Amino acid sequence: MDLTKLNFGVDGDSITAWQQWSYHVYKELGFASHYNVAVGSSVWYKRHITGEGWEVTTQNYTDPDFAGISGGWEPTDDPLEMQMRANNCAVVHIQQYLEDVKSGKAPVPDVFAFAMGTNDSLECLGSPEEALSGKTLDDVDLFTEAGAVRWCIQRIMEEFPDCRVFVLTPIQAADPQHNRKNLECIKVIKAVAQAMSAQIVDCYTGCGICEKFETEGGEGRYLRDGLHPKENGQALQGAFAAKEIRNNLFYAPKA
Repeated sequence: MDLTKLNFGVDGDSITAWQQWSYHVYKELGFASHYNVAVGSSVWYKRHITGEGWEVTTQNYTDPDFAGISGGWEPTDDPLEMQMRANNCAVVHIQQYLEDVKSGKAPVPDVFAFAMGTNDSLECLGSPEEALSGKTLDDVDLFTEAGAVRWCIQRIMEEFPDCRVFVLTPIQAADPQHNRKNLECIKVIKAVAQAMSAQIVDCYTGCGICEKFETEGGEGRYLRDGLHPKENGQALQGAFAAKEIRNNLFYAPKA
């Protein structure tokens, strides 16, 4: 298989945004392109957020009054900023991605990778069984992680039937409590992704980043602040993901 002819699409959060692990995959495998819609602080699912005298709900990317997407995380009570933060989720990222492909801004993907979940809340996990009910996406609850995972994977598979979809689990952080939360999220992500026949890339147990060698709030072996990889951590995660993608990449012969 000639990987140099394949286009690589990516979505995720701050561990994926810009030129981090996915850029290493792109360079190592020699893909033709790398189109990344990841945004820092993002989650899988839509949200309702309330403040003093205001309430916002995640918009759709194609809404006429779409406010935009913000990766902000510092405390604020500004309703517009919070609307943009509510829009910062995989569902909206994929809506944008589909529009970018439609307009010609992004190439049609041959390989697509999701890497999301480290910012997700246990209160929003939802039920994989409920999320997977039915053939269509009409009744899927996009305000749950389970529902959003299904929706995002299925939309890529529907629009690009020949695209191979990979789902990366969150990496280990320095904080054991954060890791316990991540493991609960990973159970949901895996259950939905595997049911959708997407390929799991288990970065939590396989990429070489381990909580025991990281420092909460400071620099460790591979993490700069206990959560985000340094350059060597990005390269390590990228090397693992590249190996998994290369070893599991396949295409059915054309009829």
